[in-house]
Amino acid sequence: MTQSLLPEPGSTPIDKGDAGPASSEAETTSVRGVRSARRRPGRGWRIALLSVLAIFLVLTLATGGLALWVRHSIASGIETIADPFAGIATRAPQQKVAAGQEPAVNILVLGTDSRTSASDPSQWQEGAQRTDAIMIVQVSGDRKTVSVMSIPRDSWVEIPGHGQGKINAAYSYGGPSLTIHTVENLTGIRIDYFAVANFESFVALTDDIGGVRVNLKTPQSLAGKEFGTGAQVLNGQQALAYTRERSSLPGGDLDRVRRQQTWMRSIVSSVLTNGTLSSPTALYSFLKTASRTVAVDESFTLNQMQSLALETRHLHSNDMKFMTVPTAGTGTSVDGQSIVKLDSDADAPLFKAFAEDRVSAYLAEHPDAVELLPATVN
Repeated sequence: MTQSLLPEPGSTPIDKGDAGPASSEAETTSVRGVRSARRRPGRGWRIALLSVLAIFLVLTLATGGLALWVRHSIASGIETIADPFAGIATRAPQQKVAAGQEPAVNILVLGTDSRTSASDPSQWQEGAQRTDAIMIVQVSGDRKTVSVMSIPRDSWVEIPGHGQGKINAAYSYGGPSLTIHTVENLTGIRIDYFAVANFESFVALTDDIGGVRVNLKTPQSLAGKEFGTGAQVLNGQQALAYTRERSSLPGGDLDRVRRQQTWMRSIVSSVLTNGTLSSPTALYSFLKTASRTVAVDESFTLNQMQSLALETRHLHSNDMKFMTVPTAGTGTSVDGQSIVKLDSDADAPLFKAFAEDRVSAYLAEHPDAVELLPATVN
């Protein structure tokens, strides 16, 4: 079974120095060829990197021109999570690196389906809070590449202390700590930082930038409005409905993962092209809204974010790879749940490559194991 890798997004003719939106639904927007944003080299890419981290790094990556007090004002809106690693009895081993070298940084990013507070355990009522998106974002030790691996939310896995279940149930059963434990137990990848992004909050973020652009392959009804085929601009509620659709998609949960990534990248492209970066007022409004969409573990401080941003400031769009863990199709659990079956034979070497910071080498050595996603999805 092959793993899915998002293709490098296409772009439309634009004025030199800018990035423009493309119109494929699997990749609605583009940062291809963007070597620098105007006035501030590298800033455009750093915002693109942030989109993969579910918008939370934008506070560090895009505020270099703002006064320090403004930056901290924005950062103060980010919810922090008490050490989610403390209660994990058995951790995945740390990556071994040679003297003088830096290890990769692995960030577990979740997208939740409701506004439940990530830092309040009283709100983790069993069955009431599940994750809509699960991504491991790895910044390589040499800081030259970023690899984003999505795990379908319906993946049938072992949840420590709860037996077999859908991986997204781990957050409901035990919040961030059990989710990290479950992901490490599945992949063998040591998680360094944890973040939760709320998709409901992305509605406000989408509206703040004037909507996002998608290309619809078939007519669709989204949040009470009918859309035809072709390029469409969706407001926040329509974009949320777009990402939550699953039953009519041929790829089911896998297509839903692609739509979530599409939404996040479309937000980034809009920020790059609609004048937000050149307007202090618009930029502050965007960042203030973005800060309300996330929660991060307490060790992922503003200084840590800034350090990581500086170390990756030379990255470009072709240094980022999106993939979904290999699957063996869908099925039904004993208790009647619709599930995604992971392909353990194909997963193991990919997980090992992440654990050893060899993702780029693995993809180069096994080109036949990588399947480009289609240009559009329904």
